[in-house]
Amino acid sequence: MKRLRNVKIVATLGPASDTYDMIETLHKAGADVFRLNMSHGSHEEIREKHAIIRKVEETTGSTIGILADLQGPKLRVGVFAGDSEQLDEGASFRLDLDPADGDASRVCLPHPEIFAALEPGASLLVNDGKIRLKVTDCGADYANCEVITGGVISNRKGVNVPDVVLPLAALSDKDRADLEFVCGLGVDWLALSFVQRPEDVDEARALAQGRAAILSKIEKPSAVDRFDDILAVSDGIMVARGDLGVELPVQNVPPIQKRLVRKCRAAAKPVIVATQMLESMIESPMPTRAEVSDVATAIYEGADAVMLSAESAAGDYPVQAVQTMDNVATEVEQDPTYTQIIEASRKADRMTVADGIVAAAREIAETTDIKAICCFTQSGTTALLTARERPRVPIIALTPLVGTARRLALSWGTNCVITGELERFKSAVVSAAKAARSEGFAGPEDHIVVTAGVPFNVPGSTNILRVAPCDERLIFSSDPE
Repeated sequence: MKRLRNVKIVATLGPASDTYDMIETLHKAGADVFRLNMSHGSHEEIREKHAIIRKVEETTGSTIGILADLQGPKLRVGVFAGDSEQLDEGASFRLDLDPADGDASRVCLPHPEIFAALEPGASLLVNDGKIRLKVTDCGADYANCEVITGGVISNRKGVNVPDVVLPLAALSDKDRADLEFVCGLGVDWLALSFVQRPEDVDEARALAQGRAAILSKIEKPSAVDRFDDILAVSDGIMVARGDLGVELPVQNVPPIQKRLVRKCRAAAKPVIVATQMLESMIESPMPTRAEVSDVATAIYEGADAVMLSAESAAGDYPVQAVQTMDNVATEVEQDPTYTQIIEASRKADRMTVADGIVAAAREIAETTDIKAICCFTQSGTTALLTARERPRVPIIALTPLVGTARRLALSWGTNCVITGELERFKSAVVSAAKAARSEGFAGPEDHIVVTAGVPFNVPGSTNILRVAPCDERLIFSSDPE
């Protein structure tokens, strides 16, 4: 489905968006990728949503990506005798392994690995940071704390530990079971929660065995500190601003977001900006002006995708939320300032033949009357490199592999077309011309740039560039074999 924008939209599915009609409507409204949140719903419910998305894909003739978001380990306090207690600033409060019901002086924290990593002076954040505790003394089975920020603490509230790297794997037993299930279904992307180190990504990749691309969620300070290493072993990144804004001072999040987006773009790896983008639209048909500016900022920064969470999963106005994102993206990308910002932030380091080919394709397309850049790709790498250039003309990614096309649904500006296997460059040029015309990007009198690798069907072999007419008669009469 041809879009009037380059940035992609990820919509989370949930109770407000789990029927065929709603999912089809969301796709037509602008959703390019659907997120399945493994924190909610049984495997059977996930299977049903997956089947509906694939049916919508078949019916509309589109290429739709599916992102399965693994829950990750959840750290929570135990329960209280009275269900909740008031903690006052300056008071003492103890966390321990005793399973007895808690009171105003203590509660169980059933995670010995946390106590093993804590040191005096460390912070513990409860209930999304609403309660802040400072460790004064700790051991293998307890932590005595001072209440820095008080409030009501209640049963099973979440705990964040921002100051230390916890000896916890990013994948819980539930995550491993979920990973195997969704890979068996055939999802395109796996979002990995609680990433602290590159080894977390390596573990997920070994389990996925190439069945899905790995997207690391950056939501902990330790992940920010080791971001370059994590990016190197990831296929994509999600800037998950929810937990990141809890574990770090909120004013730190915008500059971190900007840095991470630019690093991902330089590495030619898709990056999603997520969390609370249109939060008010859970209950309102209209977003706040600040939310619109937040979405626009992510697009101006060059993000590949922006994401809706509860807005589309459980909100009252899921379609309007997608339409709002679509409208904001379309408007921003028509702004001359957007082009100036994107081109000013283009990283010039190019190390390979493929880097040079896609840079030349972009330069030729922007300095002559070229309607589209058509790139043939097996693994998706050539399309990602082309997207990194952020050209002013459309990118048409042609591939014989439907899995590659679906993964590219997350990448900036890529319009994916499934082709047959090709053996000759002339056939590739003809296929590119047909695709440009059939998808509405060019007419018979127009020209396109075609990039490919010879020999064909070998990943990472991009080594040829051709300016070609969209009139097939001219291709056959003038192009080399």
